[in-house]
Amino acid sequence: MGKIAFVFPGQGSQTVGMGKSLADENENVLKLFKQADERLGYSLSQLIFEGPQEQLTQTMNAQPALLTTSMAVLEAFKQSGITADYVAGHSLGEYSALVAAGAISFTDGAYAVHKRGEFMEEAVPNGEGTMAAVLGMEREALQAITDKVTESGHSVQLANLNSPGQIVISGTKQGVELAGVEAKTAGAKRVLPLEVSGPFHSQLMRPAADRLLSVLDKIQLQDASVPVIANVSATPITASGEIKEKLLQQLYSPVLWEDTVRKLLDLGVDTFIEIGPGKVLSGLIKKVDRNVQLFAISDSKSIESTIEAIKEAAK
Repeated sequence: MGKIAFVFPGQGSQTVGMGKSLADENENVLKLFKQADERLGYSLSQLIFEGPQEQLTQTMNAQPALLTTSMAVLEAFKQSGITADYVAGHSLGEYSALVAAGAISFTDGAYAVHKRGEFMEEAVPNGEGTMAAVLGMEREALQAITDKVTESGHSVQLANLNSPGQIVISGTKQGVELAGVEAKTAGAKRVLPLEVSGPFHSQLMRPAADRLLSVLDKIQLQDASVPVIANVSATPITASGEIKEKLLQQLYSPVLWEDTVRKLLDLGVDTFIEIGPGKVLSGLIKKVDRNVQLFAISDSKSIESTIEAIKEAAK
């Protein structure tokens, strides 16, 4: 058997009730939810377990909610003794990966992403920025289009390079619309506007990065115990100084998810375990390589079946 990577989902995977069954049956998991409530000064757990969905989806709530739920699933999975050779996460999920790797404490991680969400929301006035998914286009061709539109005075950048033929662009409303029109003319299959509260991973997020620095300066960052593949560079990092630098750049730089998966494959990973709600990353990984072993765990049932399958494969 090859190496194992734990991967953690980003914003958009949140659902009301996630992690509740694990909290009901596992005292250590429940403790995590309570610790998050305490650190944030409001009942995040009640919002996760009971909703309402609109409030849970607000960036400053969704981010700590997903990190907390992902760590709750990881806590329940620890009993298996299965460990990761590498960790990675999509955007916000990178913080979950860093907590899993011991680079940031759980409560500091929950606090940092709560503030990160707040800063992202406030960086651009509501309605001025947006994002869109462009399907069926090569990154070089799309990059040329976004550069051209930006030069014309309407800022737009590549934001998420998710899988072959799936790239998200981000920027001013007009920049994204103009780039979308040009992309279609140049042969993109579809351009889908996304329901987001801001132009994440674009140059418009630089003010949020400046504010995030003051938060990261106050929390303890350690060297990671297992290599974390950074979104910004798709390379393994462990040093705390580099981690901080990459987290700041990540706010206004593209998430190189396809490159991250390819890097993990190059490093000998053949088993990916998606830890947290949903199966978004599993779907993207499958588009990069259909032959890897993929597991998505979010509750006791999926944890048990994954443990069995991995132990069976190791025989």
